[in-house]
Amino acid sequence: MPLSKEQKTGLLSRYEEGVASAQHAFVLGYQGISVPQVTELRAKLRESGASYEVVKNTILRRAIEGKPLESVQDAIHGPIAIAFSGGDPVLLAKTLTEFSKDAPVLEFRSGVIEGQPVEAEQIKEIAALPSRDDLIAKLLFLLQSPVTRLVRDLSALTRRFVVALDQVAQKKV
Repeated sequence: MPLSKEQKTGLLSRYEEGVASAQHAFVLGYQGISVPQVTELRAKLRESGASYEVVKNTILRRAIEGKPLESVQDAIHGPIAIAFSGGDPVLLAKTLTEFSKDAPVLEFRSGVIEGQPVEAEQIKEIAALPSRDDLIAKLLFLLQSPVTRLVRDLSALTRRFVVALDQVAQKKV
């Protein structure tokens, strides 16, 4: 059933506000995926702060004109869906990659991360990266490590000094 002009206008504005303005987005082919699988995927993406939307190709092309997502124009053919997020792109890629192991019909086509185009093959490589939170934790550990070592060495010096004084006091007695 064809959409009315009002419905198309509503979809266009929804795409412009959501999909086209997202910092990170991946275009997916979903042909052959079952409804329960899509429901499960949406739930997993929602948990990670992302969204999943099955889109109309021609309306999406209009919505992304002049926006960073415009670089995925070549991937917009056939039945497609877009997973998008304003948060951690690695978490989005990991969620999609893990789900695609259970549903191999989910096909990565293209993507955009922080305005930069990403090829379909690179999405799995991105999923293998540590998340932003993991990287921050490692950085904090590396920054904290020298200070911790300094405190430990200083306390060892004072401990040795006290032991030496105690030994001197015992020899005099």
